[in-house]
This record gives sequence, structure tokens and C-alpha cells, in this order.
Amino acid sequence: MASGTHYNLKGIEYISLYGEEPSAIEQVFAIYANVIEMDENGVVLNDQYAQLRATDYLKQYCTSNFVVNPPYEDWEIELY
Repeated sequence: MASGTHYNLKGIEYISLYGEEPSAIEQVFAIYANVIEMDENGVVLNDQYAQLRATDYLKQYCTSNFVVNPPYEDWEIELY
């Protein structure tokens, strides 16, 4: 994410959001943290899916014609 080279955000200019709109970046990390699942040993079970859900938020934020599918559920976008 921070390098500007995430595979799901290819061609999308989002690096400036870190300084200009940090709440958008905060939401991305919140979605990732809410979606990620780990087993009882701390082994991540769904990293790619969590990344997809998180980066899709940013893709939708930066691109007017992209729609997240399926739409986010309330628990996915909750900020703690």
C-alpha cells in the first residue's frame, strides 16, 4: 500500500491520499483489520481476500465508475 504498487490498485493514483486525505487510508486499514481472519495459532487464513476488500474501498474512492461487489457490510467498515 505505502509504496504505491499494490497489485489491486494498478493505475490508480492513491499515494497523495496519505497526506491529503488520511481518513481514506484509515478506512482501508480498518476494513483490512475487520476482515482478516486468523486461526487459534495466529495463522492468517484470508489475507488476499482481506486485501481485496480493503483495496476495493480505495479503488471505489478514487475511481467514479468502480463499484464494490458485494457491497460492504456494516461490520467491515466499522472504525474502532
